[in-house]
Amino acid sequence: MNQKENQLNNILQALNTVCAMKEDYLSLLQQLAENNPSKFKNTQENLTFTQKEIDKMPKAFKREFRAEGCTIRISRRKVSKNGYTYEIRYRRNGYNVYISDKNLERGKERFIEKLKTAQKVTKNTKSTPNTFHSFAMFYFENFRKRKVSPKTLEGDINRYKKYLLPYFEEKRLTQITALECQTLIDELSASGKGKTTDEIYSLMSVIFKAAIAHGLLTKNPLDIVFHKRHEKTHGKALTKEEELKLFKETEGTEYQLMFAIALYTGMRPNEYETAKREGDFIVSINSKRKNGRIEYKKIPITPMLRPYIKDLQEFSFYKPYTLREKFNSILPNHILYDLRTTFYSRCTECGIPDVVQKLFVGHSLGELKNAYTDLSDEYLIREGEKLNY
Repeated sequence: MNQKENQLNNILQALNTVCAMKEDYLSLLQQLAENNPSKFKNTQENLTFTQKEIDKMPKAFKREFRAEGCTIRISRRKVSKNGYTYEIRYRRNGYNVYISDKNLERGKERFIEKLKTAQKVTKNTKSTPNTFHSFAMFYFENFRKRKVSPKTLEGDINRYKKYLLPYFEEKRLTQITALECQTLIDELSASGKGKTTDEIYSLMSVIFKAAIAHGLLTKNPLDIVFHKRHEKTHGKALTKEEELKLFKETEGTEYQLMFAIALYTGMRPNEYETAKREGDFIVSINSKRKNGRIEYKKIPITPMLRPYIKDLQEFSFYKPYTLREKFNSILPNHILYDLRTTFYSRCTECGIPDVVQKLFVGHSLGELKNAYTDLSDEYLIREGEKLNY
């Protein structure tokens, strides 16, 4: 019993000694701080960047940086007798960029480099859904429809409802795992739907990126998902014998004129319904223009099309799937899109210049040529007359 009391007394004495030392230490610190406060107080001020340094910043951040008065906070902290560390932070309008360095100039360089990969996060609001289906429809309605054509949007929503909605339903976005996404991609790929797999992967990607932009996710579940894009098979032109067979077996039906217009204008199947005659041209909407912009293309009525269209001013097309069924029953080794490939091939064979071919089929000439190329109708008609074989 005496031994235990002695041990307890020793412990109490040790504690009293520690407390006394702590009080002495705190008193010493207070005296030193009063005598030389600069050594114990951190400083904080606005950091100034030179114009040369500002020019290195990302364009999007630079605009905001100037609008905010070019202010970034810097803190200087003393870490040793003669050493300081500099902490540079910009936390405003969705940005949160921070670096720490013992050298100020090097720290500024690192800060600018970090800006180049900084992600601006939009804070989530109560009106933004946080489950997959609700957010996807929110994204389609408020953002996707502004970037793509109505036809593309319709296709996206149809694919979404067929493949993504049954799979994820109203699952919380934060609970969707990379493994789930990988499983879906693998299942689609194994079923032989290469093009559909690409489209679904792309659709998931834009939905998840939009969720990140709204602050609902911090990372994209697709980042570690393996997906190899399928190899596209290019179209195969019809032989001239196959052309004759197509028109012979549709003679006396409305199909013949539809196939003739499709073949001798090179339109895409999804452009048939917008086609109309305007004088000596067939005009249709170019379906490959993005950002909601409507652009028309026109193809002259060539010697090959003239015998079929004659003086007819108005015409209409069956739906593409109806045309595909008829076309495949006549030429089972081809697809309807091969009519477009055939038109392009015949234009080349007949010596029509490449720039004219691109205008006929609705391909881009390149940003510069698109801006400065405006070929006359007379020239297009003259070149179109070469399509005669």
